[in-house]
Amino acid sequence: MKIVTFGELMLRLQPFDYLRFVQSSDYEATFGGGEANVAVSLSNFGLDAYFVSKLPTNEIGQSGLNSLRRYGVHTDYIVRDNENRMGIYYLEKGASQRPSKVIYDRKYSAFYFSKESDYDWDVIFKDAKWFHISGITPALNENMAKISIMACKEAKKRGVIVSCDLNYRNKLWSKEEAKITMSEIAKYVDVCIGNEEDASDVFGIKSSETDVNSGKLNKEGYKDVARQLKETFGFKKVAITLRTSISAFDNKWASMLFDGEDYYFSKEYNVHIVDRVGGGDSFSAGLIYALVNDYSSKDAIEFATAASCLKHSIEGDYNMVSVDEVKKLISSGGSGRVQR
Repeated sequence: MKIVTFGELMLRLQPFDYLRFVQSSDYEATFGGGEANVAVSLSNFGLDAYFVSKLPTNEIGQSGLNSLRRYGVHTDYIVRDNENRMGIYYLEKGASQRPSKVIYDRKYSAFYFSKESDYDWDVIFKDAKWFHISGITPALNENMAKISIMACKEAKKRGVIVSCDLNYRNKLWSKEEAKITMSEIAKYVDVCIGNEEDASDVFGIKSSETDVNSGKLNKEGYKDVARQLKETFGFKKVAITLRTSISAFDNKWASMLFDGEDYYFSKEYNVHIVDRVGGGDSFSAGLIYALVNDYSSKDAIEFATAASCLKHSIEGDYNMVSVDEVKKLISSGGSGRVQR
C-alpha cells in the first residue's frame, strides 16, 4: 500500500546527554523532520512509504538519504540539488523544569529553494492510497506554501486520502500567516491532526477551561474543538493529541478521535521521556496505519496513541517500533516488564 509524505529532511545536531548549547563542544548528528519521521514509522509498520523532498548532492545530503533507506523508505521522488545546503535544526534536551529548546537553521536549504517543476505529482501519486503533510512545510516560505497547496490539491484530484498535522511553529511564521495558508490547505484535507494548542494557534478554535501550561486539560472541551473543525472545513476525521506536561521528563499522554459521528478517547499513559521530538509524527503514522488497515475508530486511536507513547522512549526523531510492539503495549497496559 503506497503512502506518500512531503517535507524537509534535516540534519539534527544535539549536545550529548543534557548539556546546554553554551556548555557543549561536541554534538551528536542524526537526521529527522516531521514528514520524514512519519515515513520511517510507516515503513517500520510494513507499508510502502515514499518520502518526497529535495536534498543536496553532497555527502551530508547522501547521509540523510541513507538514513531513510536504512529503514526501508522509498526515496525515488527525492530531488537532488548541487547548489544548496541541507537544513539543520539544533536540539537542546530539557530536564526537570527546564524545557527543551530548538534552533532552526534551514533558510536557503535545497528544500527551501524547491520549484514547482521539481515534483511530478502524476508520477508521485500513481497508485497512492494516502498523502501526508504538516504545517511545517508551508511555513518555510511563500513558495513552499504554494507547492504544499498544490500537492494537496493534486492528491485530492486523484482520489488520494489527505492527512495534515497542523504542527504550528511560531519560529517559522506568524499565526496570521498560518491561518491564511492552512485554511487553503484544509480545503483538501480528509484527516486533520493537531495538539491542544494547534487548533487555537492556527484557526482560533479553542477548548474551554484549558490552560496547557497549568497541566489542566478538559477533555470534554475538545469534543467541541473537533466539531468546530469539522463544521468549518469539512474534515472527515479530526484527531487531537492530549499532553499533560508535568515536567520535561514526565508527561501524561492521550488522544481523541472524532470520526464525524462519535468521539473516542484513548487510554492515558504516564510517560517518562527519553526523547519527545517526533512524538506527534509517530502519532500521525500510527493513525494512518490503523485507518488504511480499516481499524475501528476506537482501535485506531488506541494504536496511534500507543505508537506515540513508545516513541517517547526512543532517542532520535525516528520511531523504531513494530506493529507487534505497539499491540503488545495496548494489551499489556504498559508495565515495561522485561520480555523473555
